[in-house]
Formats: sequence, C-alpha cells, structure tokens
Amino acid sequence: MATSKIPAKLLKPTRGRPAGVGDSTARDDLLDAAVSLIAERGAAATSSADVAQRAGVTPAMVHYYFRGREQLLDAVVDERLARFTAQVFAAPIPEADATTMITTIVQRLFAATAKMPWMPAIWIREIVSEGGALRERMLRHFPVAAVNLLTQTVARGQRQGKVPAGIDPRLAFLSITGATMLPLAVRSMWGRLPALATLTEAQLKQHALAVLTSGLAPAPRRRRST
Repeated sequence: MATSKIPAKLLKPTRGRPAGVGDSTARDDLLDAAVSLIAERGAAATSSADVAQRAGVTPAMVHYYFRGREQLLDAVVDERLARFTAQVFAAPIPEADATTMITTIVQRLFAATAKMPWMPAIWIREIVSEGGALRERMLRHFPVAAVNLLTQTVARGQRQGKVPAGIDPRLAFLSITGATMLPLAVRSMWGRLPALATLTEAQLKQHALAVLTSGLAPAPRRRRST
C-alpha cells in the first residue's frame, strides 16, 4: 500500500519492536494489513490473527513485532494515520484569508486521500463516531495549531466584513471534514444511487470547495431605504 514520505521528526518513534535490517517489509506488511482491515470492518472486528492472515504470516509475527493488539493499534495510529495528518498540515498553510486557507486544506485532504484511501472510512468509524477505538490515540496527532489558526483567520475575516456574521469560526474545521471526509468514506454507495452513479472524486472536490468557499464570500450589503 502506498504511503507518503513524511520527515522523521514529524512522526513519533515506532511502537513495539523496531524492524531489523532486512525484515522491515514484514513489519510494514502487518501495519498495512491492519489499516486495510480496520477500514473495511472496524478495529473491534479486527483481531491479531486477522491481521496476520491478511499479511500472509503467522500470528506469532504480530506478537514478535508488537507484543499484542493494543501496541499494534498504537503503531497503526502513530505510523500510518499520523502520516495523513502530517500530509495535510505539516507544511505551512497560507493564511492570507479564510478562503485561501480552506481551499488549501481541502486540496491537501484530497491529495492525501489519493495516497491513503483508507483514511476517510477510518476517520468516520474509529475517530469521529462515539466509542471509536482509535479516537483517543488519534487525538495525540490532532493539528491543534493549524485548526486554531484557521479559526482565528475566519474570525478576522468576519470582523473585516468579509465573512458572513452567521458563520461560527470555531466550526470551520468541522465543516471542512464534513464536506470532504464523510462523502469520501461512503464512496462505495455512489454507484448504487442513480443520482450519484457517475460522480467522481474530482467533482466531489469541486463541490466541497464551492460549498465551503461560497459560505465565506462577503455578506451582501443591504440597500438603504429611500
């Protein structure tokens, strides 16, 4: 499974036994197998034996590298899911105005999803949903600084009259993920609904950008009554 290359300083140390010379592929295969299974069926329904079977090794290999299921889940978050967050937020985001920031974040989300297509399903099932098995682990990688900057930028635009008064700056990030991650997570439904049968990800991205940025257009001024 293809993953983006993120500078080592942006990622936490590996969990469990580190891969030795010549056997890094086996460890990576186990992590990739775990990610794909969690995206398909959820963490609760994914056992160490399932991961071993998907990776084509014995369950003993899971124990060798990760000691147990909990440490495997730690590694999945720190070494796979965190790469998605880093892909979107590691590089500085232009903060000229709210529209520029939101456009950049949306474009990066879709670019990251193209490399890590399992993330939207995991995001909705295991992080956003109440009781998600990976929520607490993923909070360690929440882009607090970037989200705060987005909130401040939207609020500044509001004070300048460039963002409608009805927009709550604190909900900007949730609006972005709602317009992108949720539709991507249910992409398997597209072909089953006549109205969406021909929908493409490019069209979805265009729609998300239009919805999000039009909401940040200058509020129309009321004409004075004569």
